[in-house]
Amino acid sequence: MIHKLLQPEGWLPPKGYANGVAARGTTLYVGGQIGWNAQQQFESDDFIDQCGQALRNIAEVLRAGGADPEHMVRMTWYVTDRDEYSRRLAELGPVYRDAMGRNFPAMTCVQVAALVEHRAKIEIEVTAVIPD
Repeated sequence: MIHKLLQPEGWLPPKGYANGVAARGTTLYVGGQIGWNAQQQFESDDFIDQCGQALRNIAEVLRAGGADPEHMVRMTWYVTDRDEYSRRLAELGPVYRDAMGRNFPAMTCVQVAALVEHRAKIEIEVTAVIPD
């Protein structure tokens, strides 16, 4: 583990995220990534497909900054349909692990009325820290 996960004593362990992360080093901020490809074209309107593409986009931006998914300390997910997100978590898990591995930073997920790109169903932003 390259960062210290923060787990208060007596709390149940979180599933698929961390309650907090302590890190020191070079900070990378990945702007909100959506489910379109490098040519800014949507290949699918399916929620899980868009999540997978957004996560792969994040991994690419991290690599461009000299980081990898294990350097993530925070993710914020913006979804247009909370119920679909909750209903499809079992499908989302393998897609997440395929792109991010077993790296689970502090996460927040909120439902929004809409995203700037009309077809987008998900937008994810990340903060990562490369240790000194």
